[in-house]
Amino acid sequence: NLTPYLDGIVSKLLVLLQNGKQMVQEGALTALASVADSSQELFQKYYDAVMPYLKAILLNATDKSNRMLRAKSMECISLVGMAVGKEKFRDDAKQVMEVLMTLQGSELETDDPTISYMLQAWARLCKCLRQDFLPYMSVVMPPLLQSAQLKPDVTITSAGSEDDIDQSDDESIETITLGDKKIGIKTSVLEEKATACNMLCCYADELKEGFYPWIDQVAPTLVPLLKFYFHEEVRRAAVSAMPELLRSAKLAIEKGQAQGLNESYVKQLSDYIIPALVEALHKEPETEIWASMLDALNECIQISGTLLDESQVRSIVDEVKEVITASSTRKRERAERVKAEDFDEEEGELLKEENEQEEEVFDQVGELLGTLIKTFKASFLPFFDELSSYLMPMWGKDKTDEERRIAICIFDDIAEQCHEAALKLLFMDWVFAQSLVDQRLNPLWEALSRLNVVIRHPNALSSENVMAYDNAVSALGSIDAAQVVPAWLSCLPVKGDIIEAKVVHDQLCSMVEGSDGVLLGPNNQYLPKIVSVFAEVLCAGKDLATDRTSGRMVNLLRQLQQTLPPATLAHTWSSLQPQQQLVLQSILSS
Repeated sequence: NLTPYLDGIVSKLLVLLQNGKQMVQEGALTALASVADSSQELFQKYYDAVMPYLKAILLNATDKSNRMLRAKSMECISLVGMAVGKEKFRDDAKQVMEVLMTLQGSELETDDPTISYMLQAWARLCKCLRQDFLPYMSVVMPPLLQSAQLKPDVTITSAGSEDDIDQSDDESIETITLGDKKIGIKTSVLEEKATACNMLCCYADELKEGFYPWIDQVAPTLVPLLKFYFHEEVRRAAVSAMPELLRSAKLAIEKGQAQGLNESYVKQLSDYIIPALVEALHKEPETEIWASMLDALNECIQISGTLLDESQVRSIVDEVKEVITASSTRKRERAERVKAEDFDEEEGELLKEENEQEEEVFDQVGELLGTLIKTFKASFLPFFDELSSYLMPMWGKDKTDEERRIAICIFDDIAEQCHEAALKLLFMDWVFAQSLVDQRLNPLWEALSRLNVVIRHPNALSSENVMAYDNAVSALGSIDAAQVVPAWLSCLPVKGDIIEAKVVHDQLCSMVEGSDGVLLGPNNQYLPKIVSVFAEVLCAGKDLATDRTSGRMVNLLRQLQQTLPPATLAHTWSSLQPQQQLVLQSILSS
């Protein structure tokens, strides 16, 4: 916590800013920027003392020898502005942006650090000023697009050639050897390109519908960069920008800011972006970027919704199969590496990191499939049927808790979103299961048995397992079959996964309301458990149920109070804990 030391730190850094040595000033600017960034609104106290010095450097450090000093002042000013907020920074921001516009209009040398620092400063100013930044976009965007469109500066020579051998000592040139060719790539160009792409993503994210006028220029710039294999950061930025561009277009049309255009424009953009993302995912060499691509694809699907056509859903599903297969293959290969004689602790750490990346990929697969299920509901079932053979192994004992949790969540989504159609399929599967000599061959039987394994596990409620447990309980409750009711009720209330808890407890209300007594069981044998669950949920306040669900529970309890025989009620009440009895009496008497 820097707070107690801020006064001393800032005052000393201000002294250093006035030091005659450029290197000291640059260091002080970097430190001051970090202090502002970490202290955020607390820095408002120092703003009036600090900003004049920063502006003075920005205005006066004009010599070529002072280029880095000026660049650092831009960085510091923009970070201070973000820290203190728009209201405090507004007046100075205008002056700073005028300086930046003048600089941008001047002929800067290609190796001038001002270019990269200025791109980032503009983006921070945008984050700070938000919609107030829009008037400056016409100045900012042309050079930004130019930087994003830079072609990689590549030199190809023979691997054995002495030509350009001195380049290997040049830090700005990265050299890789492919076969008999030596390829030199100028990294400064790639870094500028990556920075520009990140900034474009930032503007789209911050300005939302305000970014709409630039989409038609930015999309054709960034979409091809999804497969820019010279530089990971460029690809990452392009990937992150895809949903932002779609969101910007959709919001602009919804808010009437895209005159003359309608939803067909979003459809057109979606048709351009989503297939490109799927293709890029197919060709992506880095596992780490897979997760980002799946995440971006998921967001794009959420935004586009039913604008996706069947062929696009088909391509996404096919790619998901590829992802699961490739991921499983890599996991097997890593398992083999562990057995190698020369396997050591260092490689163990590397494997651990790779496994974590793989889990993130699986997590994103689960999220993406969940979105497809929620978007297309029953019409997605044929695709899900194809995917089941890829998903079922995720229930295996050799899989991680996270993989099993994801599989349960997907099953839960299907049961929840495709209720009638899913039940029909489940019933058909059940009939089919009865005709099999060995029920273990049936996917549904296996799925239910896996759910049971998760729920009945001795450590099911431990902190690392409780999320999977709660999802399994939710999935089990989605299966409308009398045989599963006792097992399901015995798991309630759900307490670990708060989001899932609210879903499950609302589901319980629906089942009690629509059961015609079936849920209560023969001779109301499940009634004490149901009332006990209601009592525990109501005692927990808003943690385990929404206000609407709590209201439904109270209404149901009142109905039971009025319709059930006194002896049954007395027996039910006696099964509750004293605190629960008091809470229910208080609620029902009010």
